[in-house]
Amino acid sequence: MDGPDQEGRVMPESTVHRPLVAPSVETDQLAVDTLRFLAADMVEAANSGHPGMPMGAAPMAWTLWSRHLRHDPADPGWADRDRFVLSAGHGSALLYGLLHLFGYELPIEELRRFRQLGSRTPGHPEFGETPGVECTTGPLGQGLAMAVGMALAERMSHARYPEITDHRTYAIVGDGCLMEGVSHEAASFAGHLGLGRLIVLWDDNAITIDGSVDRSCGDDQITRFAAYGWHTEVVPDGTDIEAIDAALRRAKADPRPSFLAVRTMIGHGAPDVAGTAKAHGSPLGADQLARAKEIAGWDYPPFTVPEQVGATCAVLAEIGAEDRADWVSRFAEFSSTAPERAEEFTRAGARILPAGLADALSGIVGDARRATRQSSQACLDAVLSVLPELVGGSADLAGSTGTTCGPVVTRDDYSRTAIAFGIREFGMAAILNGISLHGGFRVFGSTFLVFADYLRPALRLSALMSQPVIYVLTHDSIAVGEDGPTHQPVEHVESLRVIPGLQVLRPADDAETALAWELALTRTDGPTALILSRQALPQDNSRYPGTNSHSAAADSGRGQDLRTVELVATGSEVALAAAVAEQLRADGYTVRVVSALDRSRYSPDPSAHTISIEAGSTAGWAGVVDLAIGIDEFGHSGPGAEVMAHCGFTVQAVLTRIGEYLGGTR
Repeated sequence: MDGPDQEGRVMPESTVHRPLVAPSVETDQLAVDTLRFLAADMVEAANSGHPGMPMGAAPMAWTLWSRHLRHDPADPGWADRDRFVLSAGHGSALLYGLLHLFGYELPIEELRRFRQLGSRTPGHPEFGETPGVECTTGPLGQGLAMAVGMALAERMSHARYPEITDHRTYAIVGDGCLMEGVSHEAASFAGHLGLGRLIVLWDDNAITIDGSVDRSCGDDQITRFAAYGWHTEVVPDGTDIEAIDAALRRAKADPRPSFLAVRTMIGHGAPDVAGTAKAHGSPLGADQLARAKEIAGWDYPPFTVPEQVGATCAVLAEIGAEDRADWVSRFAEFSSTAPERAEEFTRAGARILPAGLADALSGIVGDARRATRQSSQACLDAVLSVLPELVGGSADLAGSTGTTCGPVVTRDDYSRTAIAFGIREFGMAAILNGISLHGGFRVFGSTFLVFADYLRPALRLSALMSQPVIYVLTHDSIAVGEDGPTHQPVEHVESLRVIPGLQVLRPADDAETALAWELALTRTDGPTALILSRQALPQDNSRYPGTNSHSAAADSGRGQDLRTVELVATGSEVALAAAVAEQLRADGYTVRVVSALDRSRYSPDPSAHTISIEAGSTAGWAGVVDLAIGIDEFGHSGPGAEVMAHCGFTVQAVLTRIGEYLGGTR
């Protein structure tokens, strides 16, 4: 749908969208200066922040938002909006200025409160805190990877609902984003899948906090991204709006993901610090800011938006509202012609689970010994039969982690469920965050528990953003065996438990694994880690869907003497605790065995001797139980059962530890 703007210039776009109105050259410059000085004013008022990136990148951001980005400030959650990610999150003042100009619910008072406690303008963009912020950024590189996830989600949604899905994902990245290893993982993945609806603009200012980029990095980024299979282009003058606009048009026409290197100057216009590291992370200072405004001919008071800029942004916002209204009409037509698919789209977008999930999961419970990673594979198969929006995969370990889920997504078929992430744990987790943030899908990813360290920064962001990403982490203890201590997790479960907002579940058998999957899918406000065994475990199906505990004797006498014991264990050690309990009962003890599927929900019995048994670090059990039996050193290379025995995880070894603790009362 092409059409002339107010000055007769043509703004071509797809037939789905209305053409944007290109502002005049005069308005462009005024808008760019507005963004520059709003950012500088914010940082100055807070006496904290990063003015350099916004001042240098304002022209590219304005070009993108005024000519290409499809969004409606009145409905920030509109499903078919374009996504914009500021991966260089330290430049948050630039994003807040854009959101304010275009009419998001971010009044000028919030810009004045930049970086203040309780404001909607935090130091780095935070998802859920500021309308229009698509994801939490700041840890460099993760914004780029989440943008890749959003772009993949768009293609997967388009494959399922082509009538109502047609949008792009844009990101602005900095030098730091490109140096971080996760950018390599994500960019390689995006190129492999041909995610052509993704356009990344690089704020190529050649400066990092410590100084010039060439002190530490000499990468040819254009060649690098071209090697990944991206369309690449250089814009040599980052102040040339027409050149940036033309590059964006060419990028949109190319079927590959696009990487645009836009050469900018950090702290543009600040006479003594422009182009230097001094502009990066400190206020300009009153004198420097005043001189920058004088050079630009900017004689407005701080935090001023010129009327001409405000009026132009209002017109652009109206076009976005009309674009959304068109989509609403298309969705209404879609609902009338394909009501079941429309209902599925709406339900998935709202993260409402379909009926039949619990019944499907209960069907996996059996009597045979098997590893909980195998129980989890059965759960996944059952869930996929009733939850078509569940997608995910592994870091090249699907067969080992029990996450095989059908044909793999390719650049020729995005309608599939399985995603082959390759050996890219960090990239996988960040991409999963992007898919989840995009909406319309529930996601899971898997690897060995010991490699959770590789993806931890993205898992932390899952929790910080309250995203219900499911992490399937297998081979959960020294029982891994022959692969040796490099592959035997010891501290990992405990290290995950300390992440705020992360639900950590370590099931003991089929029943608890089914319950763990149900808990993970029912939860919509945060991530879950499923900690699963490599080795086969016995079944105790009486616990599904019960309280995750089993009592060995009548409780009438518990706590009345020193011969009452509560054994609490997780995962594979529950069976060990049950065997130990039988021996203790034979010695006249009253014993209760608790399977702590979720340790955070365990409350010790104050009238009993409480003893934990877990093949991992004891640090988190200290102060919770009276005696913690675990392992606080690295494992050993050898068959799993032998390693477990060597480290004291046998009935006799545990009984000896308990006897020593009880001081001869056994």
